[in-house]
Amino acid sequence: MLRVQPVKRIEGTVRVPGDKSISHRAVMFGALAEGTTTIEGFLPGADCLSTIDCFRRMGVKIEQAGDRVTVYGKGWYGLEEPSQHLDVGNSGTTIRLMAGILATQPFHAVMEGDESIAKRPMRRVIGPLRQMGAKIDGRKDGEYTPLSIRGGGLQGISYQSPVASAQVKSAILLAGLQATGVTSVTEPQLSRDHTERMLQAFGVKVVRDGLTVSVEGGQTLTGRAIRVPGDISSAAFLIAAVMMVPGSSLLIENVGVNPSRTGIIDVVRAMGGRIELQNERIVNEEPVADLLVTHSELRGIEIGGEIIPRLIDEIPVIAVMATRANGRTVIRDAEELRVKETDRIATVASQLSKFGASVTPTPDGLIVEGATQLTGAAIDSMGDHRIGMAMAIAGLAAEGETVIANDAAINVSFPGFADLLARISIR
Repeated sequence: MLRVQPVKRIEGTVRVPGDKSISHRAVMFGALAEGTTTIEGFLPGADCLSTIDCFRRMGVKIEQAGDRVTVYGKGWYGLEEPSQHLDVGNSGTTIRLMAGILATQPFHAVMEGDESIAKRPMRRVIGPLRQMGAKIDGRKDGEYTPLSIRGGGLQGISYQSPVASAQVKSAILLAGLQATGVTSVTEPQLSRDHTERMLQAFGVKVVRDGLTVSVEGGQTLTGRAIRVPGDISSAAFLIAAVMMVPGSSLLIENVGVNPSRTGIIDVVRAMGGRIELQNERIVNEEPVADLLVTHSELRGIEIGGEIIPRLIDEIPVIAVMATRANGRTVIRDAEELRVKETDRIATVASQLSKFGASVTPTPDGLIVEGATQLTGAAIDSMGDHRIGMAMAIAGLAAEGETVIANDAAINVSFPGFADLLARISIR
């Protein structure tokens, strides 16, 4: 149980754990590279540790101590056929990107995960990989795990993705690196582009033309040193904490500010919030900055369209902030939330309503009426890390104690969340 008390203000200088998306990719690409890859700032959360475990089961030597990881790459065809099923735990990134990698391998592998993964749609990735020539099966014709993959002999394709999904795009591009010819993916909107940036850091030629990204088959990766910036999706909870509690100010150092991920900054600014980017720089092809966040009076806005892929993971905590904004906040075009760790539209509405918030779920989003004084409540994260943290932030500005059950899920992306929150809270 996580117990949260209301606070007078939030203040201090902090760093958040390493970016989850970048940590996954650094391990994956390091394993496939020629030579050694060193990773600093790795996120030692459950999801990223699942990625390490999967590659170890395929014979890759990986040393991990806290946020420092060394991967002894074996090249594209140095992976060994796993003698056991690959368990991805709760990690959608692991299973979907790994599907693209396994599609290139001349052996058989089976992937499975926890109860949540068993409910998440996989055909969006499996379909294009089958078009490339991979033999993949699973429950409901590959819609659900476990997934059985026998790869090799792939042909490049030009794929028009119906969804803006970095996981779908990445799986296809990774398969394309060992396919015959050129493989391209065109999205309806730009999804996060960490794969493209990191592939270039590992020496791969990636071509972008508008919403289309392409790679040519037969390319190799070269091991290198990677420094992982702080995860902006984790920083989002601290940004929200500042906006929820009057008189607050916080400096969050070393945060990744990749333009495909900064929708949260754009939305907070559109709501009237003050966020200043300081010390901007480029690290391993990724933009990084320090964020100075100052409490501001917020106003309700409409959020939808092409910005949604840039903030899809932050919507639960945006809904929390909307409870303190003046007027109505409408979130639309976010039906992707229904197939996350939980149905996040339904879960946000049910849990936030316990605080006394006026939240209405819609088929593709949420309507939040503000400003509302919240009252402490008994909350269940439903095993979803982002729900647990979002409700903890709501508890900071509520009257009375908030108790969050199933808080262990928070370790998936933000180990030490409760301790950090305690350090910056002035009571």
